[in-house]
Formats: sequence, C-alpha cells, structure tokens
Amino acid sequence: MEQPIEATADAVMESKEDKRKRKRRQLAKDFFFIFFGIFLYAFGFTAFILPEKVVMGGVSGASALLYYAFNIPPAFSIWGLNFAMLALAFKQLSKQFVWRTVVGVTMMSLLVGFLQPVFAAYPIITAGEDKFMHVLIGGMLGGAGLGFVFSHNGSTGGTDILVALLNKYTRMSFGRAMQMCDFCIIGSSYFLFKSTETIVYGVAFTLIAAYMCDYVINGTRQTVQFFIISKKYDEIADKITKRMHRGTTMIKGIGWYSKHDVQILMVLARKYESQELFDYVKSIDPDALVSQTFCQGVFGEGFDKIK
Repeated sequence: MEQPIEATADAVMESKEDKRKRKRRQLAKDFFFIFFGIFLYAFGFTAFILPEKVVMGGVSGASALLYYAFNIPPAFSIWGLNFAMLALAFKQLSKQFVWRTVVGVTMMSLLVGFLQPVFAAYPIITAGEDKFMHVLIGGMLGGAGLGFVFSHNGSTGGTDILVALLNKYTRMSFGRAMQMCDFCIIGSSYFLFKSTETIVYGVAFTLIAAYMCDYVINGTRQTVQFFIISKKYDEIADKITKRMHRGTTMIKGIGWYSKHDVQILMVLARKYESQELFDYVKSIDPDALVSQTFCQGVFGEGFDKIK
C-alpha cells in the first residue's frame, strides 16, 4: 500500500509544480503583451496623433489638449491625471485594478515620454499632408494596443476610473457615462482650435480605436467546439489532454446507419489552437470525422471568467 500512496503524493507535487510553472509562464506572457500593447498605443499616439494636433477621448486626449494649450508634456499629464483619478476613486476600486492601473499607467507615461522627443526630432510623417490617413493609422495602432492590454488582464486607467464613479453615484449607465466623458474632452478642443474639423478627427480616432480594440480582443478570445468521431478516441483524447491541456468529454452515441456504438469526443479550444488539434487527430486517425463550430462565448476554467 505504501508505493501507491508515495506515487500519489509525487503526482500531486508534480501537479502543483506544473501549475506554478504554467502560472509563471502565463504571467510572463501577460506582461510581454501588456508592454507590447502599450508600446503600440504610445507609438501611434506620439508618431501620428500629436503631430496632427488631434484630440481624442480619454486621458490621452486630455493630455494632448493640455500639451497643445500649455505645452505640458503628455507623459507627465497622463501620469498625473490618472493618479489624481485613482486617488478620488481609491475606495471604490479593487486592489487588483489599482495595481494593474499603476503598472500600466507608469509604462504608458515612460514610453510616451521616451517616444515623443524621438518623433519630434525625427518625424516619420509630414503634419497636414494626409491628416485622415495619419489619424486612421494612429487609431488602428492605438486600438490594437489597447486590445492586447485588455485581453491580457492589463489596464491603462483613463476615464474608466471616472466613469466608475459616475456609474456608482448617479443613474447614468456605464456606456453613456463613457460617451459623455469622451464627448466633453473631444468637444473642448473647439475652444482651443476653433475648428469643427478637429472634433471630427477626434471622433474618427475614437471610433477606429474602439473597433480595433474589439477586433483584437474577440480574435484572441474566439473559441471553437469540436466533435470528433474515431475508433481511436482514447488515444486522441489522451493526446489532446496531455499536449494541449484541454478537457475532453466523451459522449456515447449510436451510428444510425450501422447501428453500432460510437464514442464522440467533445473539445472546447481557442481558435488559434485549432490547427494543433487537427494535427494530433490526423497523426492518430486520418479517417476520423471532425466537426468544428465557432462558439459565441465559453465561460469557466481555462476560458473567460463568468461575470
């Protein structure tokens, strides 16, 4: 009896160690993509938006407005405005959100502070030459960057903090409060530039960035469902479980034409894991029947959290 107990204890220890390693790898992966996403946003903001004097929504738009009006470096105003709002809403926010926001805002401020003088000295665009194209590129870079940040549990703070307060103490919905904040920031650019064109470009940037952000988030979270029918179902299930670390459910069925019992495997996986799963199935049973469908949403362990 002693050997099985020791073997079980070793298996538990190995399982815990594997979980720690996966957690560390996931943390390193999240940090990399958060940094990459913030870099993309800072690049689009400093290289394409600031030279064109466009005011978008959010804290970045407010910092751009302060830069155009009072020549305050955006790196300082981004940091200062975010931390001022964090101080106001500290009691209403979770510690995890505050910590993620502090890290994200600090990274954003440092990158904007580094890139702005670089592009001021060595511009990659000629301001006013093709303004809409520059706003389009800046919006795509900014939105994609935010998508990477949000899809890896990062935060860049912004007017989300102010919106949370408005949503808590007023009957205003989250979406409406966000729209009101962005409209106030974009609309205030008229008093500085006396131009409705600036407002139009600000709205265009905000819409493009929002679309790109959703596109990146939905692309990384898109889930597929597989039904696999094969005589070698046990080998396929073992390989998917051990190599992909995805749960596999076996469903007993009957082939109505042959009247024989069949075993059906159901697997849920991310879209980017699809080819890996097909390769495993093909290597074991090239004649297996595989059905693939896209899921609207999957929540639970290994996927999105249930809200």
